[in-house]
Amino acid sequence: MTTSWSPATLKAGHIGLSVTDLDRSLPFYARVFGFETLAEGKEDTRRWAFLGRGDDLVVTLWQQSEDGFATGTAGLHHLSFQVDTLDELAATEAVLRELDTDFVHDGVTAHAEGAASGGIFFRDPDGIRLEVYVPTGAQGAPAPAGQEPTCGFF
Repeated sequence: MTTSWSPATLKAGHIGLSVTDLDRSLPFYARVFGFETLAEGKEDTRRWAFLGRGDDLVVTLWQQSEDGFATGTAGLHHLSFQVDTLDELAATEAVLRELDTDFVHDGVTAHAEGAASGGIFFRDPDGIRLEVYVPTGAQGAPAPAGQEPTCGFF
């Protein structure tokens, strides 16, 4: 007999990311996403930061990796954040360009041919693939092509 159960309320909590250098990653996430440092561990061998807005914890960074993100191992595919307007998307892209960020696609890319949703796709300092997208307004943007569709294979 199989037991079936579904919680009354279930939503995503925070995302924990392993990084190689907290001093490099912390300002990147703060500047790109406007996160505040809610708490931080500063011991030499146990460095971490809790990032969010107000009382909402969104991302935790754990300095415990020696190598950058590897797409060939199981785990996180990408982390996505939604904004409401194309203006917010453009402002985020401008900050990323100032930081000389590695983009997966150039500029706003629709999620699929003719899709209203789309975004910008880039990598953090450790190569973790990130996305900032709008649910509507991107229908005029080019659609993904080649080896790296927006939310698909690497």
